[in-house]
Amino acid sequence: MLPTSSVPIHRNGSLSARDAARHTAGAKRYKYLRRLLHFRQMDFEFAIWQMLYLFTSPQKVYRNFQYRKQTKDQWARDDPAFLVLLSVWLCVSTVGFGLVLEMGFVETLKLLLWVVFIDCVGVGLLISTLMWFVTNKYLLKHPSRDYDVEWGYAFDVHLNAFYPLLVILHFLQLFFINHVVVISSDWFLGYFVGNTLWLIAIGYYIYITFLGYNALPFLKNTAVLLYPFALLGLLYVLSISLGWNFTKGLCWFYKHRVQ
Repeated sequence: MLPTSSVPIHRNGSLSARDAARHTAGAKRYKYLRRLLHFRQMDFEFAIWQMLYLFTSPQKVYRNFQYRKQTKDQWARDDPAFLVLLSVWLCVSTVGFGLVLEMGFVETLKLLLWVVFIDCVGVGLLISTLMWFVTNKYLLKHPSRDYDVEWGYAFDVHLNAFYPLLVILHFLQLFFINHVVVISSDWFLGYFVGNTLWLIAIGYYIYITFLGYNALPFLKNTAVLLYPFALLGLLYVLSISLGWNFTKGLCWFYKHRVQ
């Protein structure tokens, strides 16, 4: 069971004017950014538990999001510890990619900046905003100002789904690029192993994204978020049949984007 922190709950379930002011979007954002500067206030142990459960039982992670809504009146995280640990993973794995691809210091630094600010932050903001718009526009059971998907929660769902993908493609895959099975080569076993890792990683992303929005009781028809599995399966079969090597393409892209 995930560890949780104890927070007092209002008896009547309502918020006073003072509490309501504390729960505005601006106040939540300020509190979140302020805690980024105070590492002692971050619960890294809980963030590590979340990362482990995202691989083994992601449903439990979203149960904690429901608990936060009941106790703190917000779905999104109020503790940046998960984001900090994810950033560490991103930096370490990107440096690992630089070493495997035999990049120099400057090239590895360029790759790191690109991966952090474009691949993670930029793409994350784009996907989160798109999902925030789509869910509020088309998936609300009863559209109203009282029930809507928080943008911060949409970003948290993206981070949750991105973490297993990052570990599989940016960490585990490193051990197969030049060793064990050379998945960056054009022979069958290489691109079969490599493309299977891509299938698992993107499958994790789709499934955890679905769980995130399915956990919101005021959304409907969230099963449509699983439809990309059909396209993913088709793309995987085509890639094996036609000899497409996604990992080789990623390595080529990483090398040329820093030149």
